[in-house]
Amino acid sequence: MTSVQIKDEIQKVLDQVPETALSDILDFVKKLQINSPDQIKLEHDLEKTISEDAGLLHRLAQ
Repeated sequence: MTSVQIKDEIQKVLDQVPETALSDILDFVKKLQINSPDQIKLEHDLEKTISEDAGLLHRLAQ
């Protein structure tokens, strides 16, 4: 898929996103511009781990 096709698909999805979520998406995209690819991957992996292991982390915190 070319970058133009990807941008077109993103635009189609954005047209369907509730207006209340658009500012969060904008903040996320701006963050992608600033952070390095390694930092983005690290944050994504951390968020994934936290969401998958939320119960375990909660029990460990007690």
